[in-house]
Amino acid sequence: MSDSAVRTDAELRGQVLRSIGDLLPRVLKRELAEVPENACLFDDLGLTSAGTLELILELEESLDIQVDVEEIGEDDLRSVASLADFVAGHVIADS
Repeated sequence: MSDSAVRTDAELRGQVLRSIGDLLPRVLKRELAEVPENACLFDDLGLTSAGTLELILELEESLDIQVDVEEIGEDDLRSVASLADFVAGHVIADS
């Protein structure tokens, strides 16, 4: 992977993290204090499976990206950071 690809991925990951923080209150339908990267999506934040799907769809729309969710696994949904890593690493390139 080239240096520019690594920088782009890190930049995208940062955008994803900010967007997750912005979108979670809307998806969860309640106000949240600052959302730490290590917050567990299900245990700490109370996100549901349906909420996870809604969050990913909202992320795609807000960041104007498309995410390949075929590869998503339980570990990718453990925390805010793991979801950001997954999204940043599974964007479908425009062809």
